[in-house]
Amino acid sequence: MTKYLISFPADAMQVGADELPAVGDAARAVIEEAKAAGVYVFAGGIDESVEPILVSADGAASAETYPGVQLTGGFAVLELPTREAALHWARKLATACRCPQELRAFMYDPAS
Repeated sequence: MTKYLISFPADAMQVGADELPAVGDAARAVIEEAKAAGVYVFAGGIDESVEPILVSADGAASAETYPGVQLTGGFAVLELPTREAALHWARKLATACRCPQELRAFMYDPAS
C-alpha cells in the first residue's frame, strides 16, 4: 500500500476564531475514523513558533529555509490501497478543516 500526505498551508484555513474549536473537533473525528479503519500513520501540525533550520551538506546549520518554500499548517499521513481511497480521505479532511487539501503520494523505498 502507498502512504499519502494530505496537507494544507496555515493560510488556507479561513475560519474565525470562534469556529476553530469546531474545526479541530471535526478534524480529530476524521483522524479517529482513519485510526479505526487501520489507515492512520501519523498526523499533526507544523509548530510555527519554532524557527526552521537549514542544514547544509557540510553540516553547517543556518536559520533559513529553501527560497520560496514555506511549510505551515496541518497534515496527515495515511496508508491506503489506491489513489481513489486517498481522495476519499482528502475530501473528508477538506470538509472537516473547511479548506482545500493537497494530496501527494510517497514513493516506495524497499530499503526503508
